[in-house]
Amino acid sequence: MSEILEKINSYVWGNGLIFLLLITGIIFTIKLGFIQLKLPKFLIRNTKTQNSGLSQFKTVCMSLGTTMGTGNITGAASALAIGGAGSIFWMWVSAFLGMSIVYAENILSAKYSDDFTKGSMAYLSKGLKCPPLAYAFAVFCILASFGMGGMVQVNTFTESLAGCCNFNSIIAFVIIFIVIYIVTSGGAERIGTAAQYLLPFASVAYTIICTIVLCIFRENIISVIKNIFTEAFSFKSAAGGFSGYAVSVGIRRGIFSNEAGLGSSPILHSAAGETSAHTQGMWSMFEVFFDTMICCTLTAVTVLCASDSFSITETFSSALGNFSIPFITAELGIFAFCTVIGWYYCGETAFRYITGKSSENKIFCIIYALAASSGAIFTAKSVWTVSDIFNGLMAIPNLIGILLLMNKVKKNKPD
Repeated sequence: MSEILEKINSYVWGNGLIFLLLITGIIFTIKLGFIQLKLPKFLIRNTKTQNSGLSQFKTVCMSLGTTMGTGNITGAASALAIGGAGSIFWMWVSAFLGMSIVYAENILSAKYSDDFTKGSMAYLSKGLKCPPLAYAFAVFCILASFGMGGMVQVNTFTESLAGCCNFNSIIAFVIIFIVIYIVTSGGAERIGTAAQYLLPFASVAYTIICTIVLCIFRENIISVIKNIFTEAFSFKSAAGGFSGYAVSVGIRRGIFSNEAGLGSSPILHSAAGETSAHTQGMWSMFEVFFDTMICCTLTAVTVLCASDSFSITETFSSALGNFSIPFITAELGIFAFCTVIGWYYCGETAFRYITGKSSENKIFCIIYALAASSGAIFTAKSVWTVSDIFNGLMAIPNLIGILLLMNKVKKNKPD
């Protein structure tokens, strides 16, 4: 069975989809006049927050929560092990192109979303006038939320927790279920609030420890940066970089951590109180930049400086000693939790679109919490593979939609 799933996965995430992602990014980068370069100016000037809906900061934290999963820590190390230092360069290239994709997604989402139909489903059904494509996206989104958004995140955290202490997997399942249900049952407002407090704290703590490690191994920084560029065009690095970054969460587990092109970002930004299409597009680009250009790069450079074996534990032990494993576990726990609750909103929004329910569904909340928390019990490799498949299947209708609606994106291009 696992061999069949791997074969399906290789077809879904084959050269065709990778090419589609990259060419879509190139097209929108050119069409939008390299809008990525306008991000610094936007961040300096933009401070406006609306009173209705989610505040922009909560929206950004909730959206960042879905992208900054366990792949930001373990996934970057996997890319290095397979593709070498040069894979980081291709992560940068993919992220730069991905920024234009998420901008296009959110421009279209803001144009077509209403209180019921949101994100990719809105512009596929109303903009493209192709409800079947929207329904297909919604189904893949729900399944991806159960797998990559929920179960595999919990599984990664509990596997790390097993290295710190002995625990009963059933008890862990029950506790995690209760926590997930309590937060997700409060809807977008409670999810955004939780992400608002947890994500900045975890990010700052992680950055501080990485900085300390880099200070300890500061003599290696220049050579590491040189290696990133010199190895970027070797066969091994190019293969590891393109394949590892394009696939969700590592080399099939995390490097495509910013999820540009999958269609999750416009769903999350549809909850924002700020309705400006340009504003949502720019903030979504910031999320890709922060997730990959800063967080994944920070992890990669730190690992390259401190560990010859690309070991996260070895990397942080130079600064934390025996506390490295508890620290990594805590960071994985927070990042995983933010991803789980953020993906709930994506899955629940897609579920409402399929069922025609205009209000939040407590049944789906229970099912989602059960599916996600089951990651504490199940460790089957096939779970990861199936999750990769549905993430890839999400991208296909989404990319088709934004390409066919390209002129609508161009019309919203800011001066």
